[in-house]
Amino acid sequence: MPLACADWLLKPAARIEATFEEPKEGAEWYAAQLARYGELFVGSSVPDPAYEETVRALAAGEDRVGGWWVSGGRFLSVNLIACSPHRVRPDYACPQR
Repeated sequence: MPLACADWLLKPAARIEATFEEPKEGAEWYAAQLARYGELFVGSSVPDPAYEETVRALAAGEDRVGGWWVSGGRFLSVNLIACSPHRVRPDYACPQR
């Protein structure tokens, strides 16, 4: 993981899993990722994706970043980076997939 969230935008386009035009689309993807890995959250419930908060954050140009220790001593990181352009690093181009 990069130290700054905006640095995710520097990944090669082929490594970008998805891009979205609308905050609701991004929020749906974020919630789906948490559900997808739900079985890893042994002994605890899947984190609440806070859908409406994610939509609000994305609409305001904020990133949605989450990280959790999961089964087997592994770490799950789910990152949704806002870009149009990024509010902290406007010099970083938005990826095209």
